[in-house]
Amino acid sequence: MHGGGSSGSGPQKKARIEIIPLIDVIMFLLATFVLFTLSMQKSEGQAVSLYQAKSALDREVVKDSITLSIDVGGDLYWNKDKTTWDMYILKLIQYREECKARSTDPIIFVNFDEGASFGSAMSVLDEIRKAEIKLVKIETRFTSKTATGG
Repeated sequence: MHGGGSSGSGPQKKARIEIIPLIDVIMFLLATFVLFTLSMQKSEGQAVSLYQAKSALDREVVKDSITLSIDVGGDLYWNKDKTTWDMYILKLIQYREECKARSTDPIIFVNFDEGASFGSAMSVLDEIRKAEIKLVKIETRFTSKTATGG
């Protein structure tokens, strides 16, 4: 007869599952998963140039957007109009409510003078976040490759 099965009354072999190779495979998969997971995390401690960008894009033309600016002296501008800190907060809330009434997303472009203090910049961004405005675009100055020697 054919078929490979035993046809006699002899003892049958039981199938065995070897646990050691199974553990090896599982450990390999776990180590691979850990390495890939670690390589996907962003490095948040890297130094970044805040004022220049080699990959700057042309500014989009966005209807009803606002531009906030801070100059070297720390003066705040809503579009091109100089404003006080208190008026800035009121205008920000008013802008958000106007956009909500029109069913549009508020969009804010932010630009800071190179000499503006980092604390002033963070305060402006913090108030935008408090106003629950999600679309914020930070404007940078384009640096050509020839100007940087690259």
